[in-house]
Amino acid sequence: MPELPEVETVKETLKRKVLNKVIAKCYVYYDKIIEEPSVSDFKKKVINQRINDITRHGKWLVFHLDDYVLLSHLRMEGKYFLKSDNCPRNKHEHIIFSFTDGTDLRYQDTRKFGRMLLIDKDQIASCRVFKDLGLDPWDPKLTNNYLKDKYAKKRLPIKTVILDQSIITGIGNIYADEILFLSKINPLTKVNLLQDDDLDNIIINTKKVLGKAIEQGGTTIRSYTSDLGVTGRFQNELNVHCREHEKCHICQHEIVKIKVGGRGTYYCPYCQVARGEK
Repeated sequence: MPELPEVETVKETLKRKVLNKVIAKCYVYYDKIIEEPSVSDFKKKVINQRINDITRHGKWLVFHLDDYVLLSHLRMEGKYFLKSDNCPRNKHEHIIFSFTDGTDLRYQDTRKFGRMLLIDKDQIASCRVFKDLGLDPWDPKLTNNYLKDKYAKKRLPIKTVILDQSIITGIGNIYADEILFLSKINPLTKVNLLQDDDLDNIIINTKKVLGKAIEQGGTTIRSYTSDLGVTGRFQNELNVHCREHEKCHICQHEIVKIKVGGRGTYYCPYCQVARGEK
C-alpha cells in the first residue's frame, strides 16, 4: 500500500509530467471511485481545467486546477500513468483524463479501492476528508507536548497509535516498524508509559525515516510503483520490516514478527526491550 513517501514520490513524478496540461475529456469506467460530486458533474467540471500544481496532504494527492481541487487517494493499489491517447485502455484503468496535447493521465487500480473528490477551491480548508487528519510529520506544531496530549488518555500499544492518521498523517505499517526500531521502543509498549525522550525520538525518527524513504523514491514491496519505470529503493534500507529471522545489524539477535492490532509487526526484542524488562 502506498504510504507517505510513495505518495510524495508520485506527486513529484506527476509534477514533472502533467503540470500545465489542460483536460480535454474525462472518462470514468468505475463510478465508485468518484466520491463527489456525481460522476456526470465530475466529468463536466474537469473539462478545460488546467493542472496548475500538485501537492500532498497526508496520503492524499491534491491536484490544483483552475477552478477546483481534485483530491485522490491511492489506497491499496492505485497508480497513475501518462500515456498517448491512442494507447489501448487496459481493464484496470478506471479514470482517464485526456489532455489537449494528445496524452492521457490514466488512473489504474486493480482492487478499485482508490477514491477521488472534486471540490471548489474555497472548500479545501473545510473538506471532510482532511477534517480528522493529524499533523504532517514536518509540521512545526508536531512537538513533544502535542504527542503527550494526544497519547495521555490512551492505553493502546504504540504500534497501533503511531498508525493513527488523526495524530500524525502518512505513517504506514512499514515505516512504523522502522521508526520504533530507531527509537528503541518496543511496539507493544502502552503509549501512556512513554517518556519525554521516547516522544522526542518518535518525532526525530519519523522525519528521518520518511525523509530518507522519500530520497529513495519510497519502498517497493509487492506491487508498488509510482509510475512507469519508477520504483522505490528504500526496501534496501529497512532495518526490521520484512526481516523476520534475520540478524539485527545492531546486536546480532534475531528479528521477530508478531501481530499488533492485526498488523504484522517486526522488531528486535533486544534493542527494543519491553518496559519493565532488561
